Amino acid sequence: MQEADLSGHTVAVPETRELDVFCAMLERRGARVWRCPLVAIKDAPDPDPVIAWIRAFCNDSFDDLILLTGEGLRRILGLLARTNEVQRALFVGELAKLRTICRGPKPARELRELGLKPGLMAAQPTTAGVIQTLSEVDLRGRVVGVQLYGTDPNQALQDFLRQAGAQLRPVAPYVYADQASEAEVAALIAAIVEQRVDAIAFTSAAQLRYLFRVARARQQQDALLAGLQRICLASIGPVVTEVLQGHGLQPTVQPDSQYFMKPLTNALVEHFRHRDEAQPQR
Repeated sequence: MQEADLSGHTVAVPETRELDVFCAMLERRGARVWRCPLVAIKDAPDPDPVIAWIRAFCNDSFDDLILLTGEGLRRILGLLARTNEVQRALFVGELAKLRTICRGPKPARELRELGLKPGLMAAQPTTAGVIQTLSEVDLRGRVVGVQLYGTDPNQALQDFLRQAGAQLRPVAPYVYADQASEAEVAALIAAIVEQRVDAIAFTSAAQLRYLFRVARARQQQDALLAGLQRICLASIGPVVTEVLQGHGLQPTVQPDSQYFMKPLTNALVEHFRHRDEAQPQR
């Protein structure tokens, strides 16, 4: 049995899709968990543009596909499974023919579950990492599919691809939607400000954006920032860290390389173990 290294500590969890899984990991290590799922991930409200993109993809007209998230590939496959199994097989077949570029380990894992390997892995699991990797290859005249992160057009990546001479084919197979009510988010903000939580574990940038949007609407942004500076900020990876830094915050813990919930839990455990050991015994 694992030692309860998080015993006595309260961790706020804004995760939605794998909320129960993540909370169970933390609770097994002794944590008290504050559940506040902030953001839901939903299929694109209008599937027609996604279906049109899939048809173009299956017509063998792409040279490369940039996968920014594992969620995006899952949503595309899910749409095909619900509408046309034959086309799903065709899609996977075309996916095997072209060069895939994965921003991070999650889309790479989705490819491996299909029996495929990523063609290129980004130097870092960020947009900048994708650009760095692709700057070393010739993209002139190549048709490049871009699976977007939610509905964010990722202008930096699109500008780079155009300047490199590529033809873009973007697709947004899912959207983010508010999950918690504003009152529930306000309660979480109050808990952070009053230090009734010891840590908050962010697993997506959308969670942070919603949290700050509610804080701004309630004129509590300064109070929220001050509260966040006093607790442990756990970031699942570089994308979340970038948004934290945009608000003048630094993550307290972040997994070294594997940006998943188990490594994030382990990073929290190590942080509080070292902190608790450093505190003088009464």
